[in-house]
Amino acid sequence: MELRHLEYFVAVAEERHFTRAAERMRVAQSGLSASIRALERDLDAELFVRSTRRVELTDAGRALLAEAHRTLASAAAARNAVAAVRGLLRGSLTVGTEQCLGVIDLPPLLASFRRAHPGVEIRLRYAGSGHVAEQIRLGRLDVGFVALPGPAPDGVRLLPLAAEEMVLLCHPAHPLAERESVDVAALLDEDFVDFSADWGARRVNDQTFARARAERRISVEVNDVHTLLDFVHQGLGVALVPAPVTRKPHAKGLHVAALAAADAPTWQVSVAVPASAPPGPASAELLRMALPERAVGTPAPVC
Repeated sequence: MELRHLEYFVAVAEERHFTRAAERMRVAQSGLSASIRALERDLDAELFVRSTRRVELTDAGRALLAEAHRTLASAAAARNAVAAVRGLLRGSLTVGTEQCLGVIDLPPLLASFRRAHPGVEIRLRYAGSGHVAEQIRLGRLDVGFVALPGPAPDGVRLLPLAAEEMVLLCHPAHPLAERESVDVAALLDEDFVDFSADWGARRVNDQTFARARAERRISVEVNDVHTLLDFVHQGLGVALVPAPVTRKPHAKGLHVAALAAADAPTWQVSVAVPASAPPGPASAELLRMALPERAVGTPAPVC
């Protein structure tokens, strides 16, 4: 089994199309198809169900995909480790993050990293924290910045970065705008504007109401902080958000109320890395810059 064959397999699996996969890998389609056939002969299993329009993974193909990602990530880490011994930091670094975490400013962090290590190609992906953590587990991301309540998912190690309170945002004309603090019981009849289920803040909110054995109405579900603020400005619902959201200029004019101490959840921002292997040289350097007070090589607490 050759690494090249695994790279072609992953491309076809993700593109669901041989022509697009060949264009992505910059090879002739005939060569890519021959590599897939060689891989199938080597494994004695069909990896794809082919049709005229697209291809789908077989059960064997789905089983191979996760392992292929991990194998390719390990091979890249090995190449980068050798380069690091030679005094070079090179290769690629794929980072995932949820939007507007507030406690980490990624653009200057990644800009500083690139200036210090121009030989490393940086790729940044935005998604909900749940998806970022899953991509870390599968070996498709090297480092993730996430907000996940509770214990770390299987296959993921969480390095705590900062914790913030969840607070209530509402229109200044809303009846709750007269209060400086609210409890969950006061919110049961409200319409909510909230993030999609994969976002960290949404997971915290869902757990908060589950603990109170209460249900709530989510009238508007969004995937963008500024859109959430727009709907609250229009009086179409209240929102429970991490405190950094209230400091955004777009939140100006909205009323902010604390949650009563008995109900107040914590929004924990962490750096996610694979649990199965130590960070590669590029990942370790980014962690050193993001977590300057922690020695990256020492065991970190698991959230």
